[in-house]
Amino acid sequence: MKISQRAQAISPFFAMEFGKKAAQMTAQGQQVIQLNLGEPDFGAPPAVIEAAKRLMDGRSLAYTSALGLPELRQKIAEFYQQQHGVNIHPSRIIVTAGASAALLLLTAALVDHGDEVIVGDPSYPCNRQFLSSFGAKVNLVATDAASNYQLSSELVKSHWTAETTGLMIATPSNPTGTSIDIDELKQICEWARTHHAWRIIDEIYLNLADPDAEGNVPQTVLSFDSDAIVINSFSKYFGMTGWRLGWCVVPEKLVPILENMAQNYFICPSTIAQYALECFTEESLAVCEQRRLMFIERRNLVLAGLKQMGLPVPVVPNGAFYIYFDVRGTGLTAWQFCEQVLQEAHVALTPGKDFGVCGAEHYVRLSYAASTEQLSQAVQRLAQFMQQFSLEQQQLKQPSTAL
Repeated sequence: MKISQRAQAISPFFAMEFGKKAAQMTAQGQQVIQLNLGEPDFGAPPAVIEAAKRLMDGRSLAYTSALGLPELRQKIAEFYQQQHGVNIHPSRIIVTAGASAALLLLTAALVDHGDEVIVGDPSYPCNRQFLSSFGAKVNLVATDAASNYQLSSELVKSHWTAETTGLMIATPSNPTGTSIDIDELKQICEWARTHHAWRIIDEIYLNLADPDAEGNVPQTVLSFDSDAIVINSFSKYFGMTGWRLGWCVVPEKLVPILENMAQNYFICPSTIAQYALECFTEESLAVCEQRRLMFIERRNLVLAGLKQMGLPVPVVPNGAFYIYFDVRGTGLTAWQFCEQVLQEAHVALTPGKDFGVCGAEHYVRLSYAASTEQLSQAVQRLAQFMQQFSLEQQQLKQPSTAL
């Protein structure tokens, strides 16, 4: 059969590929610690799980509106008001089958063949795949530690062309766990707005970001750019990865367009996941906040371990649950490092090749979404691997005494 060029052009998601290898090793009886995926070990808040149990009583769980349950859209609007002090009309909120479905709908709605879209490098790989699948020219802009691996207004302006129709920014970012400076984001959005370009801001990890020095919660882009398009998800902050539920906030004029597309592409998001509204209760939000603080403790545990091993972290993350560290000192590429660590230390990580071109051979992503016990074991295994690796390298450098 003929396979489309679109399908053939899509690269593997290497985090998942290393997950497959880890699963095979686990099936063979080996104990592999998987730090390759951003999947919180907590699961959904207890009240959400109990609500789902009650819903499984034989009642009909029929299709919902393609835009999502009205009561869930209302709850999300209230969440923005309570958490970020931003008033959003529920009609602008579209519930989707995970943030991935939101990205797919938005890309299909906004991108024509040949449109240029600016994306930072490194960044979440699936964003580029969505854009390319709909014919966009992805303008990958290299970032570095000086800008927290985020786009700056200067970078955006210097890479802007007559074909640029939009840009995509994630803050905090996957894979680096770093956030864009809020003043830079304001300048970027203003530049894009004046050039009639759309702005998709991925805020999936926003509520897992650290407060600022004054203790203020992270600021959503909607607090200063009401026409920006925001993507979010129940997967990370609420720990509901397998529930496949997300949302986007869009300008009113996009709502009927996305509704038509959602009806045809997905019919509706998961009905049972939508009805489990207890994630927005005071009790559940308190649980999520407690877990956010636990992620900081886990981050500190891993950062201390990597420092002792001599594996540099150029920018300390301030959100999400990822650490992006440099393996150049080992003499291995990121891919070689991840393969050896998986085979010898039984720890699954993700090579930088997943996230772009800039530094792809030098950096590795570690997810500290696993339990504290697993992270402690993983740090010990990595330390042992580094000690053994260093010893072997020293032996190779010693002159041979053979006659």
